[in-house]
Amino acid sequence: MRTFLHIKPLSVNEAWKGRRFKTDAYNNFVQHVLMILPHDLVVPNGNLAIHLCFGFSNKGADIDNPVKPILDILQKKYNFNDSRIYKLHVDKIIVPKGSEFIEFEFGEHHAIPRTEN
Repeated sequence: MRTFLHIKPLSVNEAWKGRRFKTDAYNNFVQHVLMILPHDLVVPNGNLAIHLCFGFSNKGADIDNPVKPILDILQKKYNFNDSRIYKLHVDKIIVPKGSEFIEFEFGEHHAIPRTEN
């Protein structure tokens, strides 16, 4: 099941002050996202694959900045350990200002067995 959140992604730079302190913007972001996430979403068992898509209005936005904050929020909401994530697919889309979004989808990760040459 794909899930779409109509909210501007929060970057890592906006999330923390220095090394230890979360900003008010981050704390507000966490509370807002936790409220708008669906309650009935089921995270698959086992190793996970997650597809994230961020809609940015700024072409200069780094694709990786909002990854950690949203993964932390998802694991808090859905009670899983993000160490179970074995595949992460991230897309960036440029949208008009005010149309920013986060979209995500959980799946099961099935590793392709490696063969030695």
